[in-house]
Amino acid sequence: METARRRLLGLALLSFAAAALAQQAAKVYRVGFLGSSSLTANKDRVDAFMQGLRDLGYAEGRNILIEYRWAAGDYSRLAGLAKELVERKPDLIVSTGGRSSMIALRDATSSIPVVFLGAEPVAGGIVLSLGRPGGNFTGMDVFSLQLDTKRLALLKEAFPKISQVALLWNPENPSGSPQRYRVETAGRTLGVQVRLVEARRPEELDTAFAAMARQRPDALIVNADAMYDSQRHRIVELARELRVPAIYQWREFAEAGGLMSYGADLPALYRRLPVYVDKILKGAKPAELPVEQPTKYELVINLKTARAFGLTFAPSFLTRADQVIE
Repeated sequence: METARRRLLGLALLSFAAAALAQQAAKVYRVGFLGSSSLTANKDRVDAFMQGLRDLGYAEGRNILIEYRWAAGDYSRLAGLAKELVERKPDLIVSTGGRSSMIALRDATSSIPVVFLGAEPVAGGIVLSLGRPGGNFTGMDVFSLQLDTKRLALLKEAFPKISQVALLWNPENPSGSPQRYRVETAGRTLGVQVRLVEARRPEELDTAFAAMARQRPDALIVNADAMYDSQRHRIVELARELRVPAIYQWREFAEAGGLMSYGADLPALYRRLPVYVDKILKGAKPAELPVEQPTKYELVINLKTARAFGLTFAPSFLTRADQVIE
């Protein structure tokens, strides 16, 4: 009798364990994804993000579901999109596209974990510090304070005779004003006059470049901005018509025909984001996961565009490039 009782107890325990494992295996995590730009402009980056998830054992539809919301460069839409995602009660939300999407999510939730790829989260009041975020946000800070000044310095190094530079910026971007002031400050140090040209929406780009054509600058800097990112092919074409050296934030601009870019490798960072997602889904607290920053920034030069403009680079400058597009 005792043997039979033990056997029944053992079978019950095994059945309970099997049920628990089956329940655990059946867990499907729900992840929201808020982007300031558009899926079209971010396809390669989203592909990198999904590859990072697959590398960690996640498969969409099997153990993870992702619900996307894209603002297409219209910052006024972010608050509503953030609210929509929060109302879906996901296990976690990924925020991309800069400080604007982080602010929208900060205002929408203080409990759902948020993994961000954005700009200067400490200065923006998103986290307390990089080492210990202290709230429901953590992720990757893609902007270094030195990047804005570095781009102007690279332009001046490549083309020493430039004295007037147009800066295309978006006043509606929360990161726009700090970037603008840093470029203006660097201009004074380098003896370069920085002329501000605004474009808040896609329909304002033609007017902005027409204003630049009247100003006749020696070079152009395009600020990092979600709307500009979603309009990168159009911006590069307008810059071609302006026929002045231009430098951009991301390599995708150079790949689209822009002359130069200097910034982080965004697809690589998107592929890194799932590490945070995985840790949090497995129980880690965002407050205790340090915010990472890129360890490398890349200079990309499009020689095909340079030749079309009749521009040349010193061999010593070309050797510093991480990629030269022929």
